[in-house]
Amino acid sequence: MEVLRHPARGDPRLTRAVLTLGNFDGVHVGHREILSRAIAVARAGGARAGLLTFHPHPATVLVPGKAPPLIVSPRGKLKLLAETGIDFVWIVRFSKPFAQLSPEGFIRNYVMSRVGLVGMVVGYNVSFGKDRAGDSDLLIDIGRRLDFGVEIVGPVTRDGLRVSSTAVRKALLRGDVAVAARLLGRPHRIWGRVGHGFQRGRELGFPTANIELGGGLVPLDGVYAVRVAGLDRDRMGIANIGYKPTFGGTARSLEVHLFDFEGDLYRRRLRVEFVERLRGEVRFASADELARQIGRDVQRARAILVAFERG
Repeated sequence: MEVLRHPARGDPRLTRAVLTLGNFDGVHVGHREILSRAIAVARAGGARAGLLTFHPHPATVLVPGKAPPLIVSPRGKLKLLAETGIDFVWIVRFSKPFAQLSPEGFIRNYVMSRVGLVGMVVGYNVSFGKDRAGDSDLLIDIGRRLDFGVEIVGPVTRDGLRVSSTAVRKALLRGDVAVAARLLGRPHRIWGRVGHGFQRGRELGFPTANIELGGGLVPLDGVYAVRVAGLDRDRMGIANIGYKPTFGGTARSLEVHLFDFEGDLYRRRLRVEFVERLRGEVRFASADELARQIGRDVQRARAILVAFERG
């Protein structure tokens, strides 16, 4: 997958392309269905399939106080998009002047000046152009007049739930990582480096890796069964999100204990996948009481993760 940031007019990589459009935060199953269809249409027409997306998220520019938290970091989004088989991702720098382009001006003067547009495949709720005035009906009309085909995908549902980035965020913020996983088509992932901690987990008999936050939307505080990648192989473990109230903590953190692992994790970049929430964060009367509860959490998480691995 190629990442394009400032493609020149006449770029040979964009001579014939089927394009989709949107933020694609989370790269959930609805996004993947759109991308899959765009790839199929492109292959049938001897073209390349691409996604035009924006950075930063338009809401952070237009309504910064109301901008939603990103499900995945920009770097994480590119990793997920690369898994889909899309040929290229065109990242457009979003700004207030850019937001003033009319819907047709955006397609005609911006997109088509750089892309030999064979067709577009978009979600049913696509919006583009000034004041988000462009929608799927207008795009079909523009395509008819400018001679490119338009295909609309969705809405997509899973287990009776309509898939959207908003629905994923809501599930994660209430700690329902199992529902989020159904909407995403995979467990929710956070990437981060291991930083220094206070070694309290080691003192309790459960050494932990302190993951630096900032690589994706952090679910509701609590204890989770997790899978961790970035080592010799994928590992099982438990993660605690919160403030460590038993020790009077004041800073939110993500700490992971890996089962059956010994070694130095400092500065390693890990991917944490949240499989199931075990419980909320609790202030215990003593460190011994906390250690006993962690032991019970480990036993329960092992059973959940073994069953998860077996499918």
